[in-house]
Amino acid sequence: MRKIKLLCFLFISFLFTLKIYGNSINGDNLNRSIFDASSLDWRLWCYRPNVWRMNFNFEQFSGSWAEHSDLPMTVPGSVQNALKKAGVIEDWNVGVNSRKIEWIENREWLVMAKLPDKIKADENEKIFLRCHGLDYKGILMINGHEAGRFDNAFVPYSFLISPYLKESNNNIVFIFECPPQNLAQIGWTSRITDWKPRFNYGWDWMARIVQIGIWDDILIETVKDSQMKFDGLKVSSSADRTKDMGALSVSAKFNNLAWSGQVNVTLSDESEKKLINENFPVREIEEKKDWSNLKIKRWWPNGLGQQPLYLLTITLKDPDGNEIQQETKRIGFRTIDWLPCEGAPAEADPWICSVNSQPFFIQGVNWTPIRPNFADLTEEDYRLRLQMYKDLGVNTIRIWGGGFPEKTWLYDLCDEMGILIWQDFPLSSSGLDNYPPEGFQEVYMISQIATHYVKRLHHHPSLLLWCGGNELYERNDVAPITDKHVMIKAMKDIVSLLDPARRFVEASPSGPSIYGNQSTFGTGKNWDVHGPWDLPYTEQDKTMIAVEDYWNKDDAMFRSEVGVPGAMSVEAMNKYKGDFHLLPASMDNPLWRNVSWWLQWDEYKQTGKNLENINEYVDWSQNRQTEGLTLALKKSKDRFPACGGFIIWMGHDSYPCMINTSLIDFDGNPKPVAAELSKMWKDNSYLKFD
Repeated sequence: MRKIKLLCFLFISFLFTLKIYGNSINGDNLNRSIFDASSLDWRLWCYRPNVWRMNFNFEQFSGSWAEHSDLPMTVPGSVQNALKKAGVIEDWNVGVNSRKIEWIENREWLVMAKLPDKIKADENEKIFLRCHGLDYKGILMINGHEAGRFDNAFVPYSFLISPYLKESNNNIVFIFECPPQNLAQIGWTSRITDWKPRFNYGWDWMARIVQIGIWDDILIETVKDSQMKFDGLKVSSSADRTKDMGALSVSAKFNNLAWSGQVNVTLSDESEKKLINENFPVREIEEKKDWSNLKIKRWWPNGLGQQPLYLLTITLKDPDGNEIQQETKRIGFRTIDWLPCEGAPAEADPWICSVNSQPFFIQGVNWTPIRPNFADLTEEDYRLRLQMYKDLGVNTIRIWGGGFPEKTWLYDLCDEMGILIWQDFPLSSSGLDNYPPEGFQEVYMISQIATHYVKRLHHHPSLLLWCGGNELYERNDVAPITDKHVMIKAMKDIVSLLDPARRFVEASPSGPSIYGNQSTFGTGKNWDVHGPWDLPYTEQDKTMIAVEDYWNKDDAMFRSEVGVPGAMSVEAMNKYKGDFHLLPASMDNPLWRNVSWWLQWDEYKQTGKNLENINEYVDWSQNRQTEGLTLALKKSKDRFPACGGFIIWMGHDSYPCMINTSLIDFDGNPKPVAAELSKMWKDNSYLKFD
């Protein structure tokens, strides 16, 4: 019965997927008109819930009861950033100003623009609004008529708008309703029914700043009714494990009109030399077309080799040879294998990663969104962070499950830089219970999300594995969740169907144990574990002797979260402190209490150091982080191949925390620990090359 229910979930899931994605949101149709709606003059209005229904005039863009009206807004962009630019709110990063902007969650926001008269549908044409990222829930209005609804920040939406358009003077309005209140770090995972990034609601490294807005591209597309087309492009590439030879397979779904046409496939290297340039009947691509023995250069992770990339172009042509639709993917050729750890029990999951027949140590950071208002990020924001990680010697990031699907820039840059991606699906722990939802609707929704993630990202050579989510446990937190849970099983089956060559891990951590505790060392039960996030003292010994003893005894096969807190620089503190004093660094100080999980003041007071000098405190805290974290990484990497990897929680701050486990502060400046970790990350003396 359980299996039948799951099949029903998946069947309905894929029907829904066809409905949303039936008109390809990523393809480039050469015979259609595509207009980038970000170029419009977008304006922002604010109302108390439902008041706009009685007061706003959609034809004249007027409403006397609005609390804020006709403010300029950038799209993509957040409501918060528009308000800050307009001087309505202060910088939420300063002092405790984040508390002053929580009222934004309790309003409804109208984001609107007038459409150019050139956007009109001729006979036998339809016009669609393609929205790649809406955060989070609301209504799309065209000329005052409801054209659709949205309620999921993790999937794109495609709205048919041509039935609502007039000859001229058309307008578009997104109405963002009040977001849910209950997605913060502390709560019940089993009760999650809303699909919006949870980190915005406050975490141990983030104040509550609940973004509202349009976080990704918006396109207006005109499509002919009787038009050949394809979607669902699926690409799989691999490399010979020992030499520069590659294999490629391509398939797609074509509508009935397309079967009279043909498909051109080209594969070009970075010098634009074509390795493939062939034409096929549509049926050959529909069924899957394979190539082998391609003379390519293999793709390697950072520190192990280069990252050559190739441009794959699929072009649909009509019987006369006219180009109708084209889609491109940038791909790389490599093969990943997972091997058992040395000395691991036979039943243990494999945690040694081998690329192109070279086993290596996975080392890097957990990636959290760069900013709470991630709608306002630029490609340069991503390049700066990722280039820093590459230069430090990182070869892997884990995109944590409390964030969002991430901008396309991240995946493209990781392909270029050789940074592997451990991709969580957007599901996370909640503290009061960490058991995933198992209701029909919740499994249905995560199936849509997983399907979108996999279809969108599967071609990237940097994508290492899929993961069900963060810190998901059986009831009463007795062990990590497994694929016996209906939601985990649904995600796993989607990956198996759409990306079968890539590994799926049920959750992080996974295996018999949640944490690597001394009581379980030597039992073979520590597979992929979390923690510690501080120095692992004992009750009897709170010195580095105890810390070193812990890591000497460690037998974990993989550690996907480890951290030690360290304060940010005094310079950064002064920049963001506002009107508050920097001392004491305790709960008695509202500045430190704002994000307070990692306070060390009580421990610092026991050292006998100066309690009136912030510089001495910061030096002590940063030295403590450096000593503790470098010791942990060294001991773990020295155990390779008994230990397969070590991912630090966390990489960078998304908010100017006074103290946190991050390596890089809010402004992108590395803490002292980063330089010491880099020395070990760049040390490849442990490798045995053929």
